[in-house]
Amino acid sequence: MTAPAPLTIDDLAPRLDGTAVIDVRTPAEYGSGHIPGAYNVPLDRLDEALPALRVLAEKSELVVVCASGARSTTASGRLAGEGIAAASLDGGTSAWAGAGHALDRPAGGRAVWPMERQVRLAAGSLVVLGVLLDLALPGARVLSLLIGGGLVFSALTNTCGMAAVLSKLPYNRRRPGDGGLESTLGRLTERAAAN
Repeated sequence: MTAPAPLTIDDLAPRLDGTAVIDVRTPAEYGSGHIPGAYNVPLDRLDEALPALRVLAEKSELVVVCASGARSTTASGRLAGEGIAAASLDGGTSAWAGAGHALDRPAGGRAVWPMERQVRLAAGSLVVLGVLLDLALPGARVLSLLIGGGLVFSALTNTCGMAAVLSKLPYNRRRPGDGGLESTLGRLTERAAAN
């Protein structure tokens, strides 16, 4: 199965109530503001949600969203490979908010940089560090070369190992008491049963 064509904000807005929106950002990004009614299933845990998403897709339209559309496009492709139709939202939550639509912000949610920005900061910092270290330790610029190579590989494969590592940091994890992925999967199952 091939992934459905991406949806635009104008496609999604009028049918939001009947659509299951799956937000594949980190829990902290989700907590800083998400499309109303969206379910948080982080991209690195998508495989765990396949059974619930498969059942829900039989009863409801699925739309996958992230900050900009890159991770949701990856998720949409992975779901299509499992026989689950889920369109990606073109432009993600950034485009949704930019078009004047509200974002839900849970109590206690804090602003967290989008993962793409975190990756740019970490990669840029490591490149600068490699160049500066090379002044004191000749050959340390290899670090910069490795980071550059990793970024090229990331672009060619549409994957990002650095994002996978950064998503494990404490500020990108779920807040205690929010129920975690298990709670989200339970709500997805309840929604499928109600449809």
